[in-house]
Amino acid sequence: MTRFEKTLYKANKDPLNLLDASFGLSTYVPLDLSIQNEEIRKVAISDPSQCQMYIDTILKKKKGKVAYGGYLEKRNLYKDHTGFDNREGKSRNIHLGIDLWAKEGTEVITPIDGKLHSFKNNAIKGDYGPTMILEHNLENTVFYSLYGHLSVKSLKDLYVGKVFKKGDVLASLGDPSINVHYAPHLHFQIIGDIGTYYGDYPGVCSLEEVAYYVKNCPNPNYLLKVDPINTD
Repeated sequence: MTRFEKTLYKANKDPLNLLDASFGLSTYVPLDLSIQNEEIRKVAISDPSQCQMYIDTILKKKKGKVAYGGYLEKRNLYKDHTGFDNREGKSRNIHLGIDLWAKEGTEVITPIDGKLHSFKNNAIKGDYGPTMILEHNLENTVFYSLYGHLSVKSLKDLYVGKVFKKGDVLASLGDPSINVHYAPHLHFQIIGDIGTYYGDYPGVCSLEEVAYYVKNCPNPNYLLKVDPINTD
């Protein structure tokens, strides 16, 4: 592990539930939305209603309430949205966070202490919709966590520097009309150097950009521990 990854891993001993605490981690079901998943090749996965139907099928089959996954998945989810090319015209289709798919209105729980770095409604189709970014400092390591696809009311009464403690209700999930054309879910991403971004940060990259983003946006599971992770 890198120093950054070790810092994330040591932040807590137990798995973290990012959504409604009443769900429990036993209700989390892994979800594969990658291009390698043959099950979704006949599903119009970029259509929110079709995507939701597929997710509901997985949750029903496995008796879950939250479908999760997606770090470094290569996806077709973005092919119907504009703006998913980088400056060189390369397709951005590799996902840099973990998605947690659940019903609209589901509460989002603050995973670790932090303060509000920025917030913004990125209201372009295919973007994040309402978004919050928290700043954290662990062992003198400053980093950020991004929460995308929230409800509009999540941005009410916010101000830069507002403190959120671990376990606080941070926000709630938006519906497709608010989260700009996705089935309801939380996009959760860890960011090292946020640069000049405010209320936004790339959540998808091209194959040519992966090496940089893997270092700057490590696997959120080092912090969440919803899956076993290699610590070598």
